[in-house]
Amino acid sequence: MAKKKKPKKTVRAQFRKRHEGRTRKTDFTREFKEDAEKLGDSMHGERLSGKGSLTRKRTVTGSVASEEDQSGFEVELDVEASLSRPGRVVRCHGLTSIVATEDGTHYKCTVRGILKSLATDLQHVVVAGDFVTILLSGDETDDDQAVIVRVEPRRNQICRTSRKRQQIIVSNVDLAFIVASAAEPQLKPHLVDRYLVSVEKSGIEPVVVINKVDLVEPSDLQPVVGVWSQLGYQVILTSVVTGAGIAQFRHLVKGRDSVVAGQSGVGKSSLLNAIEPGLQLRVGLVSSDNNKGRHTTTSAVLLPLECGGHLIDTPGIRQFQLWDLIPEEVVGLFRDIRPFINDCRFPDCTHMHEEDCAVKWAVADGKLDVRRYESYCKICEAE
Repeated sequence: MAKKKKPKKTVRAQFRKRHEGRTRKTDFTREFKEDAEKLGDSMHGERLSGKGSLTRKRTVTGSVASEEDQSGFEVELDVEASLSRPGRVVRCHGLTSIVATEDGTHYKCTVRGILKSLATDLQHVVVAGDFVTILLSGDETDDDQAVIVRVEPRRNQICRTSRKRQQIIVSNVDLAFIVASAAEPQLKPHLVDRYLVSVEKSGIEPVVVINKVDLVEPSDLQPVVGVWSQLGYQVILTSVVTGAGIAQFRHLVKGRDSVVAGQSGVGKSSLLNAIEPGLQLRVGLVSSDNNKGRHTTTSAVLLPLECGGHLIDTPGIRQFQLWDLIPEEVVGLFRDIRPFINDCRFPDCTHMHEEDCAVKWAVADGKLDVRRYESYCKICEAE
């Protein structure tokens, strides 16, 4: 006796507003001027109960996403395994994504319409580093074409706020290299602190990389480097010109999935070319007018390494506004401020304007670095 197929699970999913039809028909006057006889055949009543074309919910085949899922989707869509294959997103550019499968084949993929229609806060549905399921087109003339039909749950992600929506920079990485430059452009410790907060929240291991150390005296970097090192963050001082720190950088990326992030012009692509010259990434010079970097890397790209593992090179970012973070959460993501919060007089102390605040006392006594405290205040004021 043949086994009965198990029924597929269905779930009600929220869709974007663009799937909602017009609530009322409001162009009667225009139709009357064109042809008055049409009014006799028009509807005499309207249903406004939110059913049919007016609803923003649809029944889809899938299951409710788990709480640990960071993909941004409320549901996990089911796909037919026999007709699809797994892969990983290498690059996203416009409406096209490059996906590499297990056998090393690269496919130019579009995104399944239902994925783009699901109601999410995401600015982009897929990003470099995503594990996805693709469906081949079946057209012999377009053997490199496919469709992304499912985005697998993300293990972690680094994201920011962009135009009031969530922009995921990269996903599914083990290590995050936060790259800054000692000069040209000048070091911005507050921006590095923002990256550290975001990475800390995502559960990714951070490494602070200060590049172009050949342009300054090493002693000038000791105050800021010492603070990060005392907090337990690994700090690497690198220079593509002298080769300082390159071997240590290469050792850390071996066999792991890593991302290189930071502002424009700090030398991210130059560092990657130094640890593996075969990459031949495009690099540019810092503008002599404003001492700011130019955008030479236009999109995040997943790069396989000969030593094992992958590196994701990301475009430079000049502003990094944190996503989905309330001021009450920020203090818990600062390793140096966290030990003092239980000694404050008020349990809901913001550590900014209250009296009898243990955090402010620690700053006054020199137990807490003033610059780090200023970073905390700036982040709280911006959220």
